[in-house]
Amino acid sequence: MPSSPQISRRGLLIGSAAASGVVVHRFASVPADETPGDRMPVIDCHAHLFHPSRSDHLEMDRRLIEAADKLGIERLCCSILTPKRPATVEGFRECNRALLAAIERYPNRILGYSYVNPGFPREAVDEIRRCVLDRGFIGVKLYNEYVCTDPIVAAVVEAAIELRVPILQHAGRIHHPFPEQPNISDGGDLAELAQRYPEARLICAHIGGGGDWEWTIKALRHAQNVYLDTSGSVTDEGMLEMAARTVGTDRLLFGCDMSMTAGVGKLMSADLPAEEKQKILGGNMLRLLAMRS
Repeated sequence: MPSSPQISRRGLLIGSAAASGVVVHRFASVPADETPGDRMPVIDCHAHLFHPSRSDHLEMDRRLIEAADKLGIERLCCSILTPKRPATVEGFRECNRALLAAIERYPNRILGYSYVNPGFPREAVDEIRRCVLDRGFIGVKLYNEYVCTDPIVAAVVEAAIELRVPILQHAGRIHHPFPEQPNISDGGDLAELAQRYPEARLICAHIGGGGDWEWTIKALRHAQNVYLDTSGSVTDEGMLEMAARTVGTDRLLFGCDMSMTAGVGKLMSADLPAEEKQKILGGNMLRLLAMRS
């Protein structure tokens, strides 16, 4: 029997958007009793573009925008990560330069997170200020170089507070050894950081990205300045409904993290009122973006 062609999960999900375009067109449609101006824009709060070291990065970026078009996603809040981590100073600077070029290629579609390694506090803060003040980026992206409660992260958090931008923190709750990410933050870490810095606006990445999403949601119940993004390829029944009951829909942000059809499908199928879905789709992210005004 001939072997099946190998395809990555990411490639499958991006490629499948074309097939589902007719179905999810209603995802961003305007109800009969509303005008287009009444509807919140659909904003993917967690997306990534491809590193320029990839020979096909321009084509892959184009395919992502095309998938967003078919799914009715109007804005994508993006970062670019270094292929290997921990990131060097020049490494994260290169990522942010590449992201700026992508923003210029796709005006009014991409919003930028400044990716930095907080292990270089002075350089990281300088880069965040450059990206926000000079390039118009809308937030900060932190990955897993350090647990977010590590004292060395404080300079980055304080810079984000000063500039009035949110921090999107890579996170997950794993109940087994995870040597690939020894410094991954979880919901408890974000709750602790939120208590230290009540002025900060923090986003817990991809509650549907793997790991114990029930634990994550419960850990963030009382952390009022932490938002939960719905992204990730996990589509367990009841996940978004539990998040809505536990933390409230005002703290949920629609995201895909490249799992485009999964991100859309789980919110389409969630047993939530239409007006609550509209807040998740874009209204809550708009409130975070308005902090800069």
